[in-house]
Amino acid sequence: MRVFVTGGTGLIGSAVVAELFGNGHTVLALARSDASALAAEKAGAETIRGGLGDLDVLRAGAAQADGVVHLAFSHDFSSAEAVARAVAEESAALAAMGEELVGSDRPLVTVSGTPYVPGRVSTEADPVSTDGPVGGRGRAVTAILQLASRGVRSTAVRLPRTVHNEGTGGFAGLLTDIARRSGVSGYPGDGSQRWPAVHALDAAVLLRLALEQAPAGTSWHAVADEGDPVRDIATVIGRRLGLPVESVPAETYGPLGPIFSADQPSSSTHTRQTLGWQPNHVGLLEDLENIQP
Repeated sequence: MRVFVTGGTGLIGSAVVAELFGNGHTVLALARSDASALAAEKAGAETIRGGLGDLDVLRAGAAQADGVVHLAFSHDFSSAEAVARAVAEESAALAAMGEELVGSDRPLVTVSGTPYVPGRVSTEADPVSTDGPVGGRGRAVTAILQLASRGVRSTAVRLPRTVHNEGTGGFAGLLTDIARRSGVSGYPGDGSQRWPAVHALDAAVLLRLALEQAPAGTSWHAVADEGDPVRDIATVIGRRLGLPVESVPAETYGPLGPIFSADQPSSSTHTRQTLGWQPNHVGLLEDLENIQP
């Protein structure tokens, strides 16, 4: 299968590209810069130049492929306005690629976050949130899944709060970055809230399985750790960086403060049983031991 991949040089995307090549597929990668193009070509991919805002380029990439894996997203969380712009850009990009695939029965795999369900572990049967700072992503993914009725084998892989590799990535990576800048390894509230996590290499396997096997209109959970307490995450970060570990105000995390403060464990039982996915790389707390002072 020739697969058009957006975000193919990021932490998750680079793992996905390698996973696709390792299983007999070829890759056409969206590249928004010379550096991205060089990295993608070094990994063996063809490239098409453009960014998420270049809708004609996205349509062309989808038209040339047997399937699409969408991973690109602007990770500017500096303000609510920046997050809103990123969500709007992604929503338009997904709509453009989805429309290009209508009537083709080709797969379109996109990503969202695992849902937050008060009082219990979330499952694949729970709807994604369409409210809050990134609720627009939930609305966009819901629209893509509805293309199943229009001849697109659309599916969503829900990623946990931290997708990690070698001690970097995801919300835990943001905690590390903030700790380096502030001199405190912080956590909101009492730190008992739980975040699910998965290794990037395990997530890449699930994204490939979804591309190859998932029925139209379905959602899957790339969850290895159902929920690591945020205080435990901050404790490892503090030890690795030699910094004090303390509770800090939720406002420390800007527009993501409400998300950082929520208890949001998640399960992948259905995904494992149905697609045969089995994560086998190290968990988040062990992987964070790779953080360098």
